[in-house]
Amino acid sequence: MHIDPLERRWIILTLVLMLAITGVLLGYAIAANLHPPSNVETIDSTRLHLTPEFAEDKLGVAKNPDGTLTVTMVAGRYGFYPQHVEVPVATPVTFRIASADVLHGVHVPLTNLSTMIVPGYVSEVTTLFEKTGEYPLLCNEYCGLGHDHMWSRLTVISPQ
Repeated sequence: MHIDPLERRWIILTLVLMLAITGVLLGYAIAANLHPPSNVETIDSTRLHLTPEFAEDKLGVAKNPDGTLTVTMVAGRYGFYPQHVEVPVATPVTFRIASADVLHGVHVPLTNLSTMIVPGYVSEVTTLFEKTGEYPLLCNEYCGLGHDHMWSRLTVISPQ
């Protein structure tokens, strides 16, 4: 089979660029210690309200023995439950969120809190809020016709 020399050069150039880009990404991943997520925690979304952790009376803020906080939430059409969360400033907070129905996301503007909430999995994010104030918890994944009304409030208060 005959390949035109110009086409051969483009094929070689394309392969070299693909290898170079793959090498750069791999090198960066190794240098920055990036790796795929692990410790994936699954949950049955259809029975979410019956689980010990995500039952309606268990949602909200809980203080851990080491002084950190755990916020347990459920994302469902079209809101986050509980509707209002209050945490102290400069305290490590772990958010554990599960979806009761479809794909959701949670984002708190002006902070580093942002993650996807995939049905069947528990999303866990640990963060620290540096400034007091009231922040919205917004859904950043389209989840249906009421998506634009899906938000909740996060209040960061001074420690007492």
